[in-house]
Amino acid sequence: MAEQFDTLSDDLQTWLAAQPIFFVATAPREGRINLSPKGQDSLRVVSNKELLWLNLTGSGNESAAHLLDSNRMTLMWCAFAGPPRILRVYGSAQVVHPRDNGWNECRALLPAALGARQYFRVSIDCVQTSCGYAVPLMEYQQDRDVLTRWAEKRGAQGIENYWHDRNQHSIDGLPTGILAPTEN
Repeated sequence: MAEQFDTLSDDLQTWLAAQPIFFVATAPREGRINLSPKGQDSLRVVSNKELLWLNLTGSGNESAAHLLDSNRMTLMWCAFAGPPRILRVYGSAQVVHPRDNGWNECRALLPAALGARQYFRVSIDCVQTSCGYAVPLMEYQQDRDVLTRWAEKRGAQGIENYWHDRNQHSIDGLPTGILAPTEN
């Protein structure tokens, strides 16, 4: 049932772009694994070997911390409508913060909303599809606007204060590099 590929085919690129939700998993060499759902207009296919994901400010900053320790990342999509399918993209990822030289290049590919915390450039190592026969059928209604309203209420300075207070370390105490470069 499962098939593996070295690159993301045109068909899979089109399919994943139509999915309203995807999941991101990262893990440090030691500590907790993080798995998060992601939505909104926050992902672009750069090529058949690269994805770009825009990470907005939220309660934790686990992915950034994990990538400083081990740059592995897995993204997953499920077909909640239409024919069943699961798509996993395995790769290595690089964090791009607003202070980094690559920020403007990323913004040109995927505009940064207020509250944008970092981009992740994902180099694809392996693509896997599987059946998804047990994934439920569900109806998509719309994106939530709660995070957008939260960011607008705080403004740029309030978001930076939030990064300072709540986003500098993972739940395992690992540095995230959100405010300043971090050496490993």
